[in-house]
Amino acid sequence: MVKKILVILLIVLIGIQFIRPAKNSGNATTSTDVTHYVQVPDTIMHMLKRSCYDCHSNHTDYPWYVNINPIGLWMRGHINDGKEELNFSDFSKYDKRRMDHKLGAIADQVKKGEMPLTSYTLIHTYAKLNKDQINLISQWVDTARKEVGYKK
Repeated sequence: MVKKILVILLIVLIGIQFIRPAKNSGNATTSTDVTHYVQVPDTIMHMLKRSCYDCHSNHTDYPWYVNINPIGLWMRGHINDGKEELNFSDFSKYDKRRMDHKLGAIADQVKKGEMPLTSYTLIHTYAKLNKDQINLISQWVDTARKEVGYKK
């Protein structure tokens, strides 16, 4: 019985290697990206690209292991969820209310340590944000929210 289960599991693992989800390989910087609506200083843009853009833009720099399923399928799900929640590449398509909300959520989640995800920073240690970086992002968010000008 155990042999049958292992054989079936092996067949399934081999079979899912033929599933190749589309990659998120568009341009991160577009005519509708965040920089076309609010000012983003170079230091902030560097932090966003390093810590956020793989899941929250139209371009992901994929590691080699994404070609192994189910890891690739799992990552694709994370990227889709991330882009659905916030897409820096399409930021200026949002209405002012949504922009304001997304900017506020950025500051909140970064301050709470919820972003970038721990599952991401375990492998991508360079994406971790220190206290100073978190403070800089929070200050930028405050300024960007004023630029958006949404009145509640």
